[in-house]
Amino acid sequence: GIKRMWTKEMFGTGKPIIALLHLDSLPGDPDFCGSLDTVIEHASVDLQALQDGGVDAVLIANEFSPPLTDVTHTETIMAMACVIGAIKKDIRIPFGTNVVMNPQETIKMAAATGASFGRSAFAGAYAGSYGVHSVNWGESVRLKYAVGRPDLKLLCKVNPEGDVRLANQSIESFVGSICQGGHVGALCVSGPGPGQETSWDLLMKVSEFASPANVPVFCNTGCRQDTIEKILTIADGGCVGTTFKASDGRIDIKKVRAFME
Repeated sequence: GIKRMWTKEMFGTGKPIIALLHLDSLPGDPDFCGSLDTVIEHASVDLQALQDGGVDAVLIANEFSPPLTDVTHTETIMAMACVIGAIKKDIRIPFGTNVVMNPQETIKMAAATGASFGRSAFAGAYAGSYGVHSVNWGESVRLKYAVGRPDLKLLCKVNPEGDVRLANQSIESFVGSICQGGHVGALCVSGPGPGQETSWDLLMKVSEFASPANVPVFCNTGCRQDTIEKILTIADGGCVGTTFKASDGRIDIKKVRAFME
């Protein structure tokens, strides 16, 4: 049977497709084009294409901020909020935020912009090319309350792309502890990198471990037109980025429509 989940209320569908709205590089990022107006214009055009293409929600991320730093610089965060503020009047579907590699700022950004959800690695300790990265789950949850948004849904990555989990805590015990107390919105299972296929085995395991707590599990990367049907037999939804893009990196409405149909 289908699990009764908050996702149905928020997204209006049993198995939502959350599209990534990747912002161009921002002030403070090495690849910033020099004009915030251009960034806003691109975001606006992409938003329109995603909405007209029929996606259920958008997740706004500063995807082109690499090389990333441990602490996201203030000017980048301010610019991201500015871009979201500029396009917000045109957003007709639920939206979320993701300040890449920065769970605390993701929650603050959601509060500042009125987003319904945030996606990040809100718990755990990881190591990768950016060094060691440790996030306290209790601090993440408490921050929602501190910024006045207890209702904010936290979409927590089980395995951030490209990073390795420190310590050998089993996925089962990690998922079990995150799912306690009803504070997690959903769990996101990623492949090894953006656009790369998620391990079917891991998706099934996380789904099984999250099931008793009635927590939805989303496929976080590698959702393609030819795989999404199979993925949704297990996952409760998907986050889709690369699949919707044209060769120039902008959203291709034809790809969105075909996928959503």
